[in-house]
Amino acid sequence: MPYHSSAEDDDRSATSKKSQVTQLSSQSSSGGGSGSRSGPDDIQQKLHNPPAVGKREETNVLRARGLVALILLLAMTGVASAANLLVKQQERSDFEHQFKAYAIQIVSVARSKASQFVDALDVFASSIGAQAAAERASHNTSWPFYRIPEWSVQAKKLAKLTGVDDPFIGMAPIVQENERDRWNSFVAEQNPLWYQESIDHEGYTELTLVELLQRTIPFVHFYDPDNNFQPTPVSRPGELFPVFQQYPIGLIPGVPVMTTNLDVLLASKQTEELYRITTEIRRPTVGFVQSDPDDEQSIPGSQIIQPIFDGADTENADRKIVAFAGIHLHWLDYFKNLLAEDEEGLVVVLESACPNLCEGAVFSIRQNITVTERNIITYQVDGPNAVFLGEGDLHDPNYDAMVVSEPFIDLDIDQSQLPEGSCVPVLTLHVYPSAELEDSFKTNNGSIYTVAVVVIFVFTSLVFLLYDFSVGRRQRTVMDRIAKQDRIVSDVFPTAIRDRLYENQAKNMMHEEEEDDGPLGLDETFYGTSNATGSAPLADLFPSVTVIFADLVGFTAWSSAREPHQVFILLETIYGAFDKLAYRHGVFKVETVGDCYVAAAGLPEPTDDHAVVACRFARDCLKKMKDVTLKLEVSLGPDTSDLELRTGIHSGQVTAGVLRGQRSRFQLFGDTMNTAARMESSGERSRIQISRVTADLLMEAGLARWIIPRSTKMFVKGKGEMQTYWLRKSRRTNIPKAASLKSDMETLEEGADSEESSERASEEDNDFLGIEGMNKTERLVEWNVEVLSSLLEQIVGSRDGIIKQITTLSDAEKSIGTGGKTVLEEFTPIIQLKRFDVEELERRGRPMSVNIEDEVKSQLRSYIASISEMYPENAFHNFEHASHVTASVKKLLARIVNVDEGNGLGAGSPSDSVDLVDLAGHSYGITSDPLTQFAVVFSAIIHDVDHPGVPNAQLVKENARWAQIYKKSVAEQKSVDIAWDILMSDEYAGLRACIYQTEEDLQRFRQLVVNTVMATDIVDKELQALRKARWETAFSNINSAGESLDGGTESEDRKATI
Repeated sequence: MPYHSSAEDDDRSATSKKSQVTQLSSQSSSGGGSGSRSGPDDIQQKLHNPPAVGKREETNVLRARGLVALILLLAMTGVASAANLLVKQQERSDFEHQFKAYAIQIVSVARSKASQFVDALDVFASSIGAQAAAERASHNTSWPFYRIPEWSVQAKKLAKLTGVDDPFIGMAPIVQENERDRWNSFVAEQNPLWYQESIDHEGYTELTLVELLQRTIPFVHFYDPDNNFQPTPVSRPGELFPVFQQYPIGLIPGVPVMTTNLDVLLASKQTEELYRITTEIRRPTVGFVQSDPDDEQSIPGSQIIQPIFDGADTENADRKIVAFAGIHLHWLDYFKNLLAEDEEGLVVVLESACPNLCEGAVFSIRQNITVTERNIITYQVDGPNAVFLGEGDLHDPNYDAMVVSEPFIDLDIDQSQLPEGSCVPVLTLHVYPSAELEDSFKTNNGSIYTVAVVVIFVFTSLVFLLYDFSVGRRQRTVMDRIAKQDRIVSDVFPTAIRDRLYENQAKNMMHEEEEDDGPLGLDETFYGTSNATGSAPLADLFPSVTVIFADLVGFTAWSSAREPHQVFILLETIYGAFDKLAYRHGVFKVETVGDCYVAAAGLPEPTDDHAVVACRFARDCLKKMKDVTLKLEVSLGPDTSDLELRTGIHSGQVTAGVLRGQRSRFQLFGDTMNTAARMESSGERSRIQISRVTADLLMEAGLARWIIPRSTKMFVKGKGEMQTYWLRKSRRTNIPKAASLKSDMETLEEGADSEESSERASEEDNDFLGIEGMNKTERLVEWNVEVLSSLLEQIVGSRDGIIKQITTLSDAEKSIGTGGKTVLEEFTPIIQLKRFDVEELERRGRPMSVNIEDEVKSQLRSYIASISEMYPENAFHNFEHASHVTASVKKLLARIVNVDEGNGLGAGSPSDSVDLVDLAGHSYGITSDPLTQFAVVFSAIIHDVDHPGVPNAQLVKENARWAQIYKKSVAEQKSVDIAWDILMSDEYAGLRACIYQTEEDLQRFRQLVVNTVMATDIVDKELQALRKARWETAFSNINSAGESLDGGTESEDRKATI
């Protein structure tokens, strides 16, 4: 037992002898790098609490990321908006420039046409005057009795020069009052002539000459609104202005008769005004004509009155006005064919300077026409087409600032010369753009550039995020490592010691040129052997501490029969439970060495009741030990619940600190450690031995009832005889955390309070109630069930999970054990084991993982329980012994290489197949067949069923009933027959279906069980001699007949059977 040192060794650390098993390494690589030096306060702060620093730095990094993301977002938004704005501005600039070009083009062309038309009208009037003068000289004709020859030809030429489609051109001579009758006769005579002339020239076909004459009023007339707009002779005195010749020939839309003889002065107030002004100023005048509100296709237009003078002398200012030429036209035609096909959306507003002239309708006789004032007309130009939008200014006010205005028709009339109240308008063109025109300049470039900018920034952001992710992952790795190292340091060192280590390291870092590889720069002063700054060792004297040593009794023998992972399952579970108890009690865990647990109360923070706390902790550990081992016996096998705890406690002063060097850790030194170790080693299992010093502290605390003096004094090396005491066992189930204590084990369960700890203790205790309710045999049954269940799952998995009823094998099952043969007589030196087929294994793959049904497991449990009941309660041949044999067999099989688990399976190369065959050869195929393994373990469980507890020789000598049947290996044969008969009962049909599915497997399973159980009779000398001979035959190169036995399936089966 450790710590049994001599007196001269007492000054050395007792814990140093047990420091190599569970010491955690404190060396790890650093995630830091070179950089600027930090101040001592910063370094000290970082070293004091690395996890908190990590969280703080992570928060700062998150803020920085958010700031960068915000900056990128703002930059992306700004650049994208700027790009979009620049594109929009460029589009606006292109739109404005192009509109201005379009507007100038429209205005210049329209003005040119209008000027050309006005000049053509003047020439037309002068030509008529000259023709009339010449006609008068040759034919003695005079106005108004003058018919213009080839009227249609001349009027048509003028119509072309107007630049509009289908203008109405008329000529109205001035007829004096005394010429009315003669005029009527003249018209009746001349109308057929110029009608026919026009019909022939114009190709008019809608009405015949006769029909036209029938629709001609033979006298000067007007349409009287008081007489239902019937043609009424003009009765007013003075001059008449009847329409004579017109172009084109035919009826005006909406008028049922020809306009011939219509007195234009009575047509409308506007017409009368225009004629009056023209007569007064002796110059042409222009005015608006409204549209017909009942005719959707009617659009407003203008009429121009041109005076015709008598004679051809244009220089004569006194010439007499003898007639008027009037033209009615629509300005809409002026704006056609001005722009290209795709140039559309310009709004043209035609405005008159005389608002009061826009009233009346030319030649209209409809009753529902009302006179309204109009002085503005709006058109829209779309490429070569133009449309009338309506009367009034209908342009979009948003484009007021872009208007292009120019005079359209200016007759250069001095308004002061006009009669009072009269006005000859100046027509002005206002050209505006429209939303359609602006839209035609709008493109997707802004969106494209914006998307491009966004894509660039997104790509940049992704690159940044990728970089940030890489850096963040590295930082997380570094911080995780630092946090893990800090947890390790916190586990190894108390909090106060850990903080002092960090403080010393902060000082050391200020004296170094570069950071080293330790976590947060922890260098050799922490991990190595140097003391670069000469800092004092980290050590303290604790004058009053209680030390606990707790050793697992029986652990060495138990662990020798277990697998390594089972050993560590036990230790981790027990020590983990002790750690939780230590945390709740405020006890500091010093170390674990093998099967010894060392703890102390009263440090690193001194307390007055350390002895009480230590004793409570020790008593709870004793109870917890029993609970844990009972629970683990089901999974770790027999004898686990037999493990017990031997505890020793002593109080006194200790020196505690960090012994710097490789694998440095917090250690306790002093005589108290040695004495506590002696208390443990000289104690008894399941008991707690305390020293006199500790007992005195308990009595001072009023807990004398806790202790019982030991009947004899104990001799301790270097101490002599000592009076020791036993600590009574605890009857408590819940363990409240001592309110006056603070644990240095806060890293195990931070923030847990006493109430939560008590609740957890209750929950943990409840976990053991099911196990505590079982006796030892029942726990062993459960363990055996788990062992056989895992082997059954392998068997079923090797059959691809197929389980079906085997009613066809009932005859084969009944035939076994009949025919007069005993079990021993069924023994065979060679069992034909299942051959290992690598090709089939590669084709099928690894056996599938399956879980056997609850019903099968229930049958297995019932069968094992029945077997356990068949074992008598004798000293050696009992069910516990059979379970020990099972554990040994299981461990042996686990150490044989299993070819199903690897070494190349699935790689598919020929060399891998050879390796698998070699592996199978080394184990003779035993572990490649789950049924073989199950049979061997099954035999271990049943091999001593109903064993009487006496040797076979004694049974034969006493001529017992079973000896009369079996002769040799009586107990073994009897065990096989009993166990087999139970297995063959109907209630275990599902279990048998899992074990075997074919008669071949049944026979092999039976033979394996027989051979394995018979091999347990090692006392019979005759059988031993036979076994030795079979061994020699199987493993020698030649047999007694000189035949070679190397190779072949028979040789392998022989070896496997042995």
